[in-house]
Amino acid sequence: MSDVAVPAAAFARPRTESFVPAGPVPERAAGHPLSLGPDARSRLGGAVRMLLDTAGPAGASDAVRLAVLVLASRTPWETGVVEIRTSELGRWIGMSASYTASVVVPALKRSGVVSVEASEGEFREDTGLECKVLPLWAAQDVVGHPLSLAKKEYATLQRLLEAVMAPGWKHRDGRVNPAGLIGTRTGRAAATDRLALLLLVLEARATGRVRLCGGAVDTKRGRAAVTLARLMGCTAAAAAGILRRLEERELVLRVRLRTGSGMPNRSRLMVPAVAAAHGRTVAADVQEDRAQASKPEFSDPDVAAGPIEAPETETNSQVSGVPMTDVTEVADPDVAAALHTDHPHLVTPAVDLSLSGGFSGEGRGADGRRPERAGAGEDGEDHAVGGKSAAAGIGSPMAEGGPLRGEQPKDSPVDERVEKRAAGVGAGGRPKAVGGGKAQQQRRVDLPADLGLRVALGPVSWLWRQLSGWQQARVEEAARAELAGLEGLLAVPGGASRLLADRLADRLEETGGEALIDKPFGWLIGRGLVQRRTCSDRRCDDGTRLDTGAECENCHNVVHIRRVRRAKTAAQIERELPHLGDDERRRVLEERLREQAAIEAEDQVRRREQARAEKARHAEARTADQERAERERAAAAAAETARQALACEDCGQQQASGLCEACGYRRRTEALIVEAGMVAATWSADLADQADIDAVTADVRAALAADIERARRAFLDSAPPGELDADPIGTAAVLAFGALRTVEAALPEFRSSALGRLGRTEEADVEARQAYKTEQGRRWFRHNPNGADAIAAATKAADTARERAAEHLLSTRLKQLREQAAARTEQAGPAPWADRLPELAARRLDTDMSGAVIA
Repeated sequence: MSDVAVPAAAFARPRTESFVPAGPVPERAAGHPLSLGPDARSRLGGAVRMLLDTAGPAGASDAVRLAVLVLASRTPWETGVVEIRTSELGRWIGMSASYTASVVVPALKRSGVVSVEASEGEFREDTGLECKVLPLWAAQDVVGHPLSLAKKEYATLQRLLEAVMAPGWKHRDGRVNPAGLIGTRTGRAAATDRLALLLLVLEARATGRVRLCGGAVDTKRGRAAVTLARLMGCTAAAAAGILRRLEERELVLRVRLRTGSGMPNRSRLMVPAVAAAHGRTVAADVQEDRAQASKPEFSDPDVAAGPIEAPETETNSQVSGVPMTDVTEVADPDVAAALHTDHPHLVTPAVDLSLSGGFSGEGRGADGRRPERAGAGEDGEDHAVGGKSAAAGIGSPMAEGGPLRGEQPKDSPVDERVEKRAAGVGAGGRPKAVGGGKAQQQRRVDLPADLGLRVALGPVSWLWRQLSGWQQARVEEAARAELAGLEGLLAVPGGASRLLADRLADRLEETGGEALIDKPFGWLIGRGLVQRRTCSDRRCDDGTRLDTGAECENCHNVVHIRRVRRAKTAAQIERELPHLGDDERRRVLEERLREQAAIEAEDQVRRREQARAEKARHAEARTADQERAERERAAAAAAETARQALACEDCGQQQASGLCEACGYRRRTEALIVEAGMVAATWSADLADQADIDAVTADVRAALAADIERARRAFLDSAPPGELDADPIGTAAVLAFGALRTVEAALPEFRSSALGRLGRTEEADVEARQAYKTEQGRRWFRHNPNGADAIAAATKAADTARERAAEHLLSTRLKQLREQAAARTEQAGPAPWADRLPELAARRLDTDMSGAVIA
């Protein structure tokens, strides 16, 4: 880790502060941590910016930069050494303990800004930390340095960070320190949001307003996003995402003022918690700005002099002692979000910016449309504040087609439309097709009742009111389709409505406002609601990822490819036509680029056709596979049905699937009896003498038959009288199963006895002696081959070799016996009819067969 030059005196002695008071110092209660004066705000803001601009954290992540600020705020003035656990540092920056230990702390060590001495945990992770923020130490003896902070300034900085991002904790005595404004924000991008809110709080004035940057900015993102981007050192798109997340938590507000005509005007970025800390409301500041904008020295004719009615206020105890106002009409739809209960320092924004004096200088109604003529708003009724008067209605007939001054009024267009609507209604009361073949549908003033659609279409509510009933139905269908598509792109459901609302707000900002849209239906269907992908990624919309809100990396790749192609084409033209002038070279370049674009378009069409044909082939193959699988399932079901209808091969029981339960148990029992006889014959019979093998097998069968009979008698004696006769088929199955269990229990005994006998054969003894000598001759036993350890190891090796030899002999002899039995069965052939007829005669006949015999 690189060292920062620090004066030796700064580390040699602890710092002390001595002063002689001029008189008694009055005791004052500490103010709100967010109510900073101009000097304190400038002082702390300079220190924070200096730490962020340090060479180490400049290229680091926001989590590392925020960790430097947290450590600086918690630095003791006397020692300058911060003692903190890794998990506690992670809680302050909103990250997990594992991420802090594996990513943040190593980055701090490498930065050269923080000196870190760590104690390792069980898995060699950093748990306890002793940190020094080296730039703070280096600046203590430098007069006028931004990082040369006094003791009270350290305390103020610590209280500020606690108010903004403290994670909250509970003391042993029961006292609870609540979390800060954004203290509950954890997980992905939590450190970024915390750092952004801290910088905005330091930039906010006593009114809560953040001074925005000047000059030309990206109109798509807005001046507020560009201001935050310059504070954070990130892109405007990333800053817009940060502002959106902070607005969702109601930590900041982006207020859009309006002119006297209702058109959008300047924007404001507000931090309500700072205004509340100073005893002010966001609404009061916005009203002051609006009142100043309506002074007569401004040249805007829409802002004519006239009375401005203040909105009615109603107090709310969410913020202690701070009055709040209800909003009836807000220019920015994001401002009207409900209060979040996790943040008690916020106030509800209240911005009512409509002029309502009824002066002809306003020239427009409360809806913000462009004026058609001088008398568009002179309906003889005053404009109400909430836009409830007839003059403020959307689509006023006088505003659309009324007479100019001095002309005689004609029949009202409203009456004409009513007459046409009445003429379009048939005898049954159903609407008829009028002017275009579309059925007249009921026009709705309010947005659809569905909550998702109301949120999504909130930014274009004014355009919605201008649509006809049929157009509203089409827009609603298009909005539902877009919401369904967006839900499929998001990892977490429920955010499609907000994404669509943000898209509509951005498109309105590109257009210049609702007042500049003369065809609302065409704009909504063709521009506002549609997704504009600038690359092949389905999640791209105007160069922004819909799922993350960040810039689309694939779009950057497309731009890079196009730039490379343009450069290569220009270089090729330079080689082929070096004597062309600039204008001619540019013309040739554009022609070749157009040719390449046409070729790519044709190739894209061809690839789309191929993809469509491939998709059709896949669909046909999938259909064929499904049909084949269905046929196979049907055939298997038919075969299973036929098999279940078969009678038992041994006893003739009907519907037994070819073999009843009792006969199945008998077959398994017979196979195990044969296996037990073979196991016994492996050691007690001469495998070359078939008579000897048969004698041993017969003895085993007799012994097992006796055991089966004892088990059968025990079962019959224990059964209640008459129960076995009630179900003869079940009784036979139970008895057969008892015989099977008896043979299964006896088979391991036969196998164990055979292994014991085969382990004492000559072959097993040879293997045991060889293993004994081999183990005794190991090099670690050569110095004492007859010692206790050598004898024990050799004995164990001999026993293991004897067991392996016995198992080998058993498996080999069983294989030989099975081969001999198979050979005898092949030589014997089918049994003669004289032996088979008695067995067949003992079977029961099924119903069909008995009927055939009787017939």
